[in-house]
Amino acid sequence: MNHIPLAERMRPKTLDEYIGQEHLVGKDAVFRRALDRGLIPSIIFWGPPGVGKTTLAKILASSLDRPFYTISAVNSGVKDIREIISKVESQGLFGQGNAILFIDEIHRFSKSQQDSLLGAVEKGVLTLVGATTENPSFEVNSALLSRCQVHVLKPLEKEDLQLLVNRAINQDEELKKEGVSLKEDEYLLRLSGGDARKLLNILDSVIQALPSGEKEITNDRVKEVVRNNPTIYDKDGEQHYDIISAFIKSIRGSDPNGAVYWLARMIEGGEDPKFIARRLIILASEDIGNANPTGLVLANATFDAVAKIGLPEGRIVLSQCAVYLASSAKSNASYEAINMAVSKVRETGNLAVPLHLRNAPTKLMKDLGYGDHYKYSHSYENNFKTQEYLPDEIKEMRFYAPGDNAREREMRKQLNTLWKGKYGY
Repeated sequence: MNHIPLAERMRPKTLDEYIGQEHLVGKDAVFRRALDRGLIPSIIFWGPPGVGKTTLAKILASSLDRPFYTISAVNSGVKDIREIISKVESQGLFGQGNAILFIDEIHRFSKSQQDSLLGAVEKGVLTLVGATTENPSFEVNSALLSRCQVHVLKPLEKEDLQLLVNRAINQDEELKKEGVSLKEDEYLLRLSGGDARKLLNILDSVIQALPSGEKEITNDRVKEVVRNNPTIYDKDGEQHYDIISAFIKSIRGSDPNGAVYWLARMIEGGEDPKFIARRLIILASEDIGNANPTGLVLANATFDAVAKIGLPEGRIVLSQCAVYLASSAKSNASYEAINMAVSKVRETGNLAVPLHLRNAPTKLMKDLGYGDHYKYSHSYENNFKTQEYLPDEIKEMRFYAPGDNAREREMRKQLNTLWKGKYGY
């Protein structure tokens, strides 16, 4: 069989062959219209592995008549960037037809490496196209990020993955020679985790492992191949999501032993410690919240510490935080409150702000009654005065219900005292 991996053989060459990301490449999508006109600004493609970031960059390069350079942040540095900038400048390529520099895994660049791009991007010497699996707000310098558009790529849907598999079996010359057919795809799709590259790698491995004369791909055959080939798994695939899920659920379930075990699995598997720390920040608010506000403070401090010291010592800080959060009182009341409020906003639309709550910076606004009868809380006993803060249409709604824990029971008591049972606390 061809030594070129199936995922590479099936890489789309045009947007019409590209699968998924309709919000970017659909006929009427803003990105596609810009590409058709050749008006591409600096871009960061952000999304999970295997959803088409690199492929989109290559299609972009082939669609535009511009010099195209590509480097990987894993094995390139400032010297490589400066050499490309110098080469582009020496060729006099400026303005609308400037060169494109694609940087894969741009989140792995240090601050100094990212800073080395700033001048060339700002002056229009280069159009930067970066790809990252991490939130650019955390991993890309604000100065560089402000000069780029961020496009979010989503995990592929089931229909996208099925189309990809069927296209591979029916169109790839090597697979057509094998004459295989797809009888069942459930396990194959589940293992992919929405990752097209992983899906095709597993499919390739399964086909190569089929016994002589066997032509059908079934769930059982996929399970057998994967079980006997652990290298199919990686920290960016299904185990990545399963293990972080087990870690979070262990903390939510107040089991520090489970939390530390799954933390160790991630560390030994090469997981990015900052990814773990970010999830701890989210959990500290979502699952602990006002039952113990110190949890969020510690989680934030953990992220800062891990960013400063990295691994292996960062594992100690992560362990301390995970154990603390797992052992803490729990409450998802604030999480439920914002979910309910967002749902109500989507249901009711833009309800008018009550007049007494509106700002009145001009005489006209004052004449219209903006700010009339507003009661400044600090002017009253206990810094409180009953007044309505919700639009009339939903004035009886209660979004926040304090949880059943020591700290929030005190909050419940305080709110009842203030509001005299209005919200049913």
